Amino acid sequence: MSLPTGYRLLHDDAARTLSGWRAPNAAQEQLRAEYLAHLAAHADAMSKQGPPAHFTASCLVLDQTGSRALLTLHKKAHAWFQFGGHFEPGDTDAHAAAQREAREESGIAALVARPELVQLDRHPLVGAFGRCREHLDLRFVAVADDDETHAVSEESFAVRWWPTDALPTDSRRDLEPLVALARSVLGLA
Repeated sequence: MSLPTGYRLLHDDAARTLSGWRAPNAAQEQLRAEYLAHLAAHADAMSKQGPPAHFTASCLVLDQTGSRALLTLHKKAHAWFQFGGHFEPGDTDAHAAAQREAREESGIAALVARPELVQLDRHPLVGAFGRCREHLDLRFVAVADDDETHAVSEESFAVRWWPTDALPTDSRRDLEPLVALARSVLGLA
């Protein structure tokens, strides 16, 4: 099977982005090296139809003060997370994919993700994820105006604001480092 051109371009973009990214700590640097090795080993690493461990893009949405996070109650994971998902052939780069996912899943059409990569997260999948076994997530951040109206997409049970100092118990351990790094990128830490 031939790999669509879009995925080859996404692969090149991910390699460029990761090569130029300055990781905020040793754990993130280790993941950066693992991600680059995975890209080198798998030309189809950006595609859901590629290896069972493949790349995804996500976007944490914070309010203007960074004191609230807009999260989605994910249908497959049954837990609260930032918005995100698989790359699509029409995506031009990881940043655009993360922004698209955030817009689609939050219902906020004018949402703009910051261009800086915020965090990497490699997590195994269990449950109703089909052949997907592990996601290598590229994470970004966006800020939503306080008066923006959000909506629930078909991929979630609910969307709501959470105080960043009282994140959902089931996903707090995963979200707290992302929130801290996102606040730092936004100059709110």
